[in-house]
Amino acid sequence: MLCKNYSPAMSTDTFDRARSAGYLANHMARLFAQRLHERIRPLGLAPAQFMTLLALWEEDGLTQRDLFERLDVEQATMANTLARMERDGLIERRAHATDARAKTIHLTKQARELRGPAQAAARDVNAMALGHLNGDDLDLFVSTMRSAVERLKAGEAS
Repeated sequence: MLCKNYSPAMSTDTFDRARSAGYLANHMARLFAQRLHERIRPLGLAPAQFMTLLALWEEDGLTQRDLFERLDVEQATMANTLARMERDGLIERRAHATDARAKTIHLTKQARELRGPAQAAARDVNAMALGHLNGDDLDLFVSTMRSAVERLKAGEAS
């Protein structure tokens, strides 16, 4: 069900970007990615590597399938990201304990040492964008974003 207070940006013949949650979320995501890339590039990281590292810092030893499912990216995209990360010395692949066809992805010492500075860079970007919000407003904003993400993943239309 649509929120009573939400007026879809396409309710008339024109599309108002300034009132489109989708347009603004996409624009914000691109700006977040640009600013994050500026801050993690000196660490030798790209945004796709950073999001993969976030998952592996939470749980090392995931499979490629685990990663692309958790991060909502295509299998080929994840394969390319992991190949680059392996080339850059951030991960190593090991035989899976129970599945001979699968490999588990493990962080190297280099990748573990990047956790502090890379996460600090991400916190800086979040503060740049959202530092003006008080705690309650920030909690509401993040909660609303999380809800929208879940609804889009589920494909809910109403």
